[in-house]
Amino acid sequence: MKSIYLVLTCLLLVFSCKSDGAKSPLKEIHKEPTVARKIANAHGFENWKNVSEIKFTFQVDRDTIKGNGRSWTWQPKANMVSMTTNKDTVKYSRNQIDTTNSNADSAFINDKFWLLIPFQLVWDTSATISESKKAESPVSKTLSNMITLTYPNEGGYTPGDAYDIFFDDNFIITEWIYRKGNSVTPTMATTFENYKDYNGIKIATDHKMESGNWNLNFTDVTITLDE
Repeated sequence: MKSIYLVLTCLLLVFSCKSDGAKSPLKEIHKEPTVARKIANAHGFENWKNVSEIKFTFQVDRDTIKGNGRSWTWQPKANMVSMTTNKDTVKYSRNQIDTTNSNADSAFINDKFWLLIPFQLVWDTSATISESKKAESPVSKTLSNMITLTYPNEGGYTPGDAYDIFFDDNFIITEWIYRKGNSVTPTMATTFENYKDYNGIKIATDHKMESGNWNLNFTDVTITLDE
């Protein structure tokens, strides 16, 4: 009898412990944000959830020649895109890409990538991101923080491409190197400068090469938040 009583007592204790644990709230595990998330947050990523519409014009100026810009209107929640150039206007849903709008969508992906690369670090989950390290930046030749963003060899408009992204101690992007097909040799290197704040989202409106006579820039930028 004593042995049976002892077993029952132990079972009751075990059941009691499990019941108490079920009633107790689980402790949250606060993980340190990744470097990619810190970069996105430094550029205002927490405000993106409130964006209903973004407009911008993408153009490349060479020497004294102004480029022919592409003007975009994007409604991210509805996934609707409109492109206007000096030749054409195209409006389409990114949920329905076909041969009639694939060229416009390819241009949109390129232009949006330049505009919102800090957020692409979070959005593009198929890409891999290296550990942060110190490296010499390509234009200013200063020691900076750097991560490398590499895309898989299949899928997307430019599979296999890599980007070496340089950022300061406040996690603001200052320069980058684009390497087509993850080539060892840089394909292009530019600055990220002339940052402007649009409803809490920071955007580099100028991207210049070391030569100084080339500038990929954004104008007519507006960001509308939900009311």
